[in-house]
Amino acid sequence: MVTASGSGLLAELFSTAAMEQVFSDASHVQQMLRFEWALSAALADCGLAPATAAAPLAALLDKEFLTPERANSLRPAAALAGNLAIPFVKMLTTAVAEKDAEAARFVHKGATSQDLLDTALVLQLQQAIPLLQRDLDAVIARCIELAREHAETILAGRTWLQQGPPVTLGLKFAGCAAALSRHKRRLQQSTERALVSQFGGAVGTLASLRDNGLNVSSALAKRLSLREPSLPWHTHRDNLAELATVLGLLTGTLGKMARDIALSMQTEVGELLEPAGEGRGGSSTMPHKRNPVGCAVVLSAAVRVPPLVATMLAAMTQEHERGLGGWHAEWDTMPQIFRLSAGALSQIRQIFDGLEIHADRMAQNLELTHGLVLAEAVSSALAEQLGRSEAHRLVEEATLRSIQEKRSLEAVLSELPVVSEHFTPAALRRLFDYRDYLGSSREFIERTLKSLERVED
Repeated sequence: MVTASGSGLLAELFSTAAMEQVFSDASHVQQMLRFEWALSAALADCGLAPATAAAPLAALLDKEFLTPERANSLRPAAALAGNLAIPFVKMLTTAVAEKDAEAARFVHKGATSQDLLDTALVLQLQQAIPLLQRDLDAVIARCIELAREHAETILAGRTWLQQGPPVTLGLKFAGCAAALSRHKRRLQQSTERALVSQFGGAVGTLASLRDNGLNVSSALAKRLSLREPSLPWHTHRDNLAELATVLGLLTGTLGKMARDIALSMQTEVGELLEPAGEGRGGSSTMPHKRNPVGCAVVLSAAVRVPPLVATMLAAMTQEHERGLGGWHAEWDTMPQIFRLSAGALSQIRQIFDGLEIHADRMAQNLELTHGLVLAEAVSSALAEQLGRSEAHRLVEEATLRSIQEKRSLEAVLSELPVVSEHFTPAALRRLFDYRDYLGSSREFIERTLKSLERVED
């Protein structure tokens, strides 16, 4: 189970240094050691071990346990044993015996390999989740700021990648803030369920501890600052699968945000740009390029995380009291989900912190269709006079003429007697005012931001 951490030279592209540290081999082994220290201390708390039983383990916690020599020993031993816990416990017991032979007798007492490995994972999650929450909070705050700042910045709405009626950039940012806020609540709720200790012994009964099982379980959870579940969850993996699924949803939303920004960065569009910087977004052959490199990383996570989530879901069908293969499938999968999620969040945070917004290009692009994006507005206004079907037919014919004759839709419509009969030139002109066809955009933004403020309060 000892694996190379992250993606080597690409670790800080697809992940973050902090998340790589949390899920490094050294950190994983250190959390295993922390479990064994807490167990010895819990046994002592319950009068089942000498008061000094945990002292040698506490001393080992003060320095990194996984030396290169120990790592080289654990790798082949873990491959033979089928998990890392068995050779680790042997190695740890030997190290404790060198300091205190009596204390060594209580290392791993009452526990099984899964107790050790599952709780060590939970302890890693305990460190990893705040890293995600920090960046998530920052991105939400930035989206709220941009929503306010650009509540009146108009650009073309796009459906099927084609221009539609106008929207505001603030509305788009408010939508991002709302979605991310929902993920924040999901993450908080799933975290509460996932950060629980695992301690059940051989088959989840703690029978080896006789009548002291519940007391030791409570003391262990308290020592580790984890919640104690009502019973061992060893082959019920729903809490971990839920947490993985929430991160799958989160990276999906981040991918949607990155996709929209990348499309807006196209040369022909030029409405948004990722922040510039030395060595960022260049090309090895084309000096003029400014590539959406941050978006690429986020989109790669949005592609990679869902199959990993599917692995966690598939791994839930674990047999009886100890899973065969399903449990093993989680070991590299869950850390990778966290690494990729952290990388995506970090990249989207950098993008939004320095996002370049070109409102002038948005305005220019709105004019590309010579008013066709407001065909719906005209059709709606005419429908009040002519009926929906007739109005739709008339405007559809006018749009075809506009395209064929390369003239504005307003000019074509102004020549139609049926239009002049119901609309003065000034009234027709107003129908082509983008600001007059934003619907409830402003109200949607204000309502969304107020709801987010209530959630934060």
